[in-house]
Amino acid sequence: MDQFTLVIAKIFVAIVAIEHLFILWMEMFAWETTGKRVFKGALPEDLFKPTRGLAANQGLYNGFLAAGLIWSFLITDEVWQKNIALFFLGCVITAGIYGALVSSRKIFFTQALPAIIALILVLLS
Repeated sequence: MDQFTLVIAKIFVAIVAIEHLFILWMEMFAWETTGKRVFKGALPEDLFKPTRGLAANQGLYNGFLAAGLIWSFLITDEVWQKNIALFFLGCVITAGIYGALVSSRKIFFTQALPAIIALILVLLS
């Protein structure tokens, strides 16, 4: 059971990392195309071009979250691997809850909830 939980935990951590790599790409490089589709209705269409720089900055921060989660896979010491994963998952959860409170409840389900599940699985592994 413990090895199974570890594998599932790593899969969820990877999913969260991949999601944040996608967000990096969308906000830094596809804000005026994919970003418009993802945030349809949340932001007036005429604001995508003038907010491109702000979105790119947000994308960079999402990239740092992904980098931290990916880094956790490269750490050989199991305790530190777990600690680093927990720290970055905590950052994702915090950002997801904040985003849900100030922007859209959907952010909780798309960003915070997968990270919460990953964090619980990492704690159980």
